[in-house]
Amino acid sequence: MCANTKADANQGQATAAASDRRPRRWHDFTRLACSLALVAAVVPLTACNDSSAADDHTAAPKFVVDPAWPKQLPNNWIIGQVAGVAVDRDDNIWVLHRPRSNTPDELGAAQQPPRSECCMPAPPVLKFDAEGNVLDSWGGEGQGYNWPTVEHGIWADDSGNIWVGGNGATDRQILKFSPTGQFLLQIGSPSADPIDSSRTDILGQVASLTVDDEANEVYLADGYGNKRIIVYDAQNGQFKRLWGAYGNVPDDTNPGPYDPAAPIAQQFRNPVHCVRISNDGLVYVCDRVNNRIQVFTKAGGFIKEFFVRPETRGNGSTWDLSFSTDFAQRYIVVIDGENNVIWTVDRANGDVVDKQASRGRNAGQFHWVHQFGTDSNGNIYTGEVDTSKRLQKFLLQAN
Repeated sequence: MCANTKADANQGQATAAASDRRPRRWHDFTRLACSLALVAAVVPLTACNDSSAADDHTAAPKFVVDPAWPKQLPNNWIIGQVAGVAVDRDDNIWVLHRPRSNTPDELGAAQQPPRSECCMPAPPVLKFDAEGNVLDSWGGEGQGYNWPTVEHGIWADDSGNIWVGGNGATDRQILKFSPTGQFLLQIGSPSADPIDSSRTDILGQVASLTVDDEANEVYLADGYGNKRIIVYDAQNGQFKRLWGAYGNVPDDTNPGPYDPAAPIAQQFRNPVHCVRISNDGLVYVCDRVNNRIQVFTKAGGFIKEFFVRPETRGNGSTWDLSFSTDFAQRYIVVIDGENNVIWTVDRANGDVVDKQASRGRNAGQFHWVHQFGTDSNGNIYTGEVDTSKRLQKFLLQAN
C-alpha cells in the first residue's frame, strides 16, 4: 500500500504512521551522517538502484518483554491508569499516571479506616531508571498553577523540563515543570467554555505534547475536545500557529462514527492523540479514530498520510508513535490500543511490515495500551489505561 499525498488524498488508502524525539548526541549523529555520505559516494550506483534492498525488512525492530520491569514500587504505592510515558536524554523514564483512577479496593490502605494493608496512591509523576527503580516523584495540586483533573500526556525536553497535559472536561491547559517538580509555565487555563479550535487563549483537552528543542517550540495534539495541532513558544507560552487535518482550518463539527466504507474524512476525529517530530523535521500526527497518521511540515503544510488497519472501528488503531533509532529513522513503531498490538511501519511508503504482541493480561500482552516512550537503545516503555493500569518494558532485539 502507498501513502496518500495531498493531490490524491481522496483517491486511495495507505498503511502507516509515526514519530518521536530527536535521539541523544544529535551532533554526533550529524557528523556520522556526513561520514556515511562520503562513503556512499564511492559505492556503485547499482547498489542504490537495487529494489530488493527496499523490500528487505530484516532490520525492522523486534521486541521482547522484560517481565521484571519495573521493580516493586516503594512506600506501599500503586499506580493508576498510565496517562503518558516519556524518556529523557539520559534514558530516564518519566511516567504520568492517574491516582484518582484507582478504586477503593486498590487503595485499601488509604481508606479511613484502612480496609487492607495495601495500597497508597503513588504521586502522579514518577521517574524511573532503565532498571526499573523509582528515582523521584512529584506532582498534583500546587501553588500558582492548575493541575489537570484527568492527567494525559507527558514529555521531557532536552533541557530536562517536564511537560504535562490533561483531558478532563475542564482541562484547557498544559504545564511545564523543572525535573524536580518546580512549576515553570502554564499555557491556557481551566474552563467550561464550549470547545472552539480557533481559540488560542485556552486549549481543548490536550492528549500529547512534544518539544522542538532547536526552535524552542512546544507542539500539542489538541485533542479530546479540539481537533487541531497547536504550537506555542516553549519559553514564554506565546501562540505561534495551528492547523487541522490536511493543514486546513480546524473544523469542530462532529463527523459521526468512523465508517471504513465511507470516503476519507477531511477533518480530524477526536481524539487527535499524538504529535511527534522526526529527525528530518516532519511532524507526525495520530488521528486515532480515523486510523491514520498525517504528516506535515513544521509550518503545518500537509505532505502525506498513512493508514494503519483502516478497517478498525471502536477506539481506532493509531494511539501513539515512535521512530526506530537508526539515523534515518526508517521505521515507525505504532502502538494500537484497540487491536492491542505493536505495528511496524516503513516510514518511506507507509507499508505495515510487522505486527507484534496481542490482547491479554500476561506479560508482553496489552489491554488498552495507551502511550509509550523509546530510549536511546531502542527499548520501548508502554503504559496501559482502563482496567489494566500497567507499565511494561520491551527490549529491542539485535538483528
